[in-house]
Formats: sequence, C-alpha cells, structure tokens
Amino acid sequence: MSPELKTEIEHEVAAHKILVYGKGTKAAPRCGFTLETIEFFNRFGYPFEVIDALDNMPKREALSELTKWPTLPKVFINGTFYGDTDILEPMAQSGELAKLLEATFGYAPADKQTINLR
Repeated sequence: MSPELKTEIEHEVAAHKILVYGKGTKAAPRCGFTLETIEFFNRFGYPFEVIDALDNMPKREALSELTKWPTLPKVFINGTFYGDTDILEPMAQSGELAKLLEATFGYAPADKQTINLR
C-alpha cells in the first residue's frame, strides 16, 4: 500500500465520526449489504458518510490490509474499525452501540417526530 493511499484513508476516517466504506454511495448504494448498512445507521439519527470503494481496487485492497476484513462494507466509528452490521447489530440490540454513538457525538439524537395524517 502506498503511503499516499494510507494517508488518504486515515484522513477520511478522521474526518467522519461514522464512516462506511461500501459499494456505492448513500444516495446510490450498489449492493444490498451497503444498503443494509445505510438503513441501519439511518435508524440512529446521527450523521454518517458512505465512501464508494467499489471502483478503486487499490483502496479496497489497502482497506482490507489495514482492517484484516476482506469484505465491504467496512464501518469506522470515531476512528475505530468495527466490521459491518453483523458485528454492529448485536451491539445495537444490547444497547452498547447507542452508548458508543452518544459518547462519540456528545449528545443523544432527538426522537424522530411522526405526522399523523388521520
């Protein structure tokens, strides 16, 4: 892995409290697992970023080398690699992820308001 590529990844991870490297973007996911991860984080109400790693094979290889995780998506929270929703879902169910996110952002998200149309 080139030093430039490693630096690029480090800067991206540092710039976002929740960062997902996936296949596609938040607006246009290109695989079901990336879509699942986007929907997963949408439930929590915190901002997150999705970076498309599908078409950048050197970056995909560098990410796999750095994380020892061969597949996409790859989720980083507050600079730490967590894996994907297979790891994060049990953390969500136990309440551990909500605590981690609240500590990361320094606040609990506001409850989502619903509109009753009847």
